[in-house]
Amino acid sequence: MKKVSLTLPLVAMASVIFAQTTYLHCGNLIDGKSNKVQKKVTIIITKNKITDVKRGYVESTESDATTIDLKDKTVMPGLMDMHVHLEGEYGKNSYLNRFTLNDADRAFDAVGNAKITLMAGFTTVRELGGSGVNIALRKAIASGDVVGPRIYTAGKSIAITGGHADPTNGYRKDLLTYPPGPNEGVADGVDECRKAVRQRVKNGADLIKITATGGVLSVARDGHRPQFTEAEIEAIVSTANDFGIKVAAHAHGDEGMQRAVRGGVSSIEHGTLMSEETMELMKQYGTYYVPTITAGRAVADSAKIEGFYPEMVVPKALEIGPKIQGTFAKAYKKGVKVAFGTDAGVFKHGKNALEFVYMVEAGMPPMETIQSATMSAADLLGVTDILGSIEKGKLADIIAVGENPLDNIETMLDVKFVMKDGVVYKNN
Repeated sequence: MKKVSLTLPLVAMASVIFAQTTYLHCGNLIDGKSNKVQKKVTIIITKNKITDVKRGYVESTESDATTIDLKDKTVMPGLMDMHVHLEGEYGKNSYLNRFTLNDADRAFDAVGNAKITLMAGFTTVRELGGSGVNIALRKAIASGDVVGPRIYTAGKSIAITGGHADPTNGYRKDLLTYPPGPNEGVADGVDECRKAVRQRVKNGADLIKITATGGVLSVARDGHRPQFTEAEIEAIVSTANDFGIKVAAHAHGDEGMQRAVRGGVSSIEHGTLMSEETMELMKQYGTYYVPTITAGRAVADSAKIEGFYPEMVVPKALEIGPKIQGTFAKAYKKGVKVAFGTDAGVFKHGKNALEFVYMVEAGMPPMETIQSATMSAADLLGVTDILGSIEKGKLADIIAVGENPLDNIETMLDVKFVMKDGVVYKNN
């Protein structure tokens, strides 16, 4: 039996697929479902699946088995971030980059950001809108050509003309060689909305993302008013459902949220100005809330740096950003379903676990924050049969941290061990 120390170099670990059977000896185990931490547990993995979870430290007599010692670690399912943007990262040049970067440039950035995200312990992400490079990235990771998390992508977000995610906002007139339409993710009216969804599916999207209200970082004056009619949202959702996929709705303003929830979306992203009435509506419809507190705090901080954002963006960032954490606290106490999401890319990739700290600050117990990034996220994605918990038959997405996060949630910021699909990528 081959034993693997925690001191193997990252380069070696990232390129090794272990023997047919791997034994993980776990000091503490958070399985993603139970509210209790289990002590002294062995996880048995065959190829890329968990084949058993046993009490105690089970030794293997198989000659080709590998044993990894995590006895001084807390082990849990691979984390899942339901709102990331891997193609880039906001900075002072972000708005200029729209005119200077090609898809190839974005692809190289995305590859680096994907690896950083995986090494931070996030083995699965929902990519909620970019240029379409994210679809190619998903394929490259799935084929093993690129190291990164498992991606479920929306491709290009769908917006109204001039709305948040209209890719031509702020352009000079001579650069507008043609008005953007459903092919570019801009849709007005029921028919165009249906066509935009079909185009996203044709391009390879796993889900649909709409911008149901104005947004903070777009070069457009409104940050919260509704941007689709309820009929348009219903058309988008029904068309997506025809393909068996879900719809996520970016929304800061309350009226746009209510339209989106009644229209049948699966999740509300950000939800900044959410009223108690909307919270009750979300409970009624079973709509998930993906809060992205980290992004809210980050944009508010960045807005105080002169020149970081265009002038039109600054007041929106200062108004909207600081409110998300308070809204989350109210929604959680009200009983709205929560799935973990950060909007990484608005801030530095790899810092996703800050969301755990902010959620705990807002009143959610540490165990529930972890469950929001495991089983709840898997439920939102519709993949609880293969992901979200450590149990027999599921894919071997497993991470470990140095301390018990129920005692110190900040340990989530320093992931020591990462396995995705049975392959070890990090083992510090």
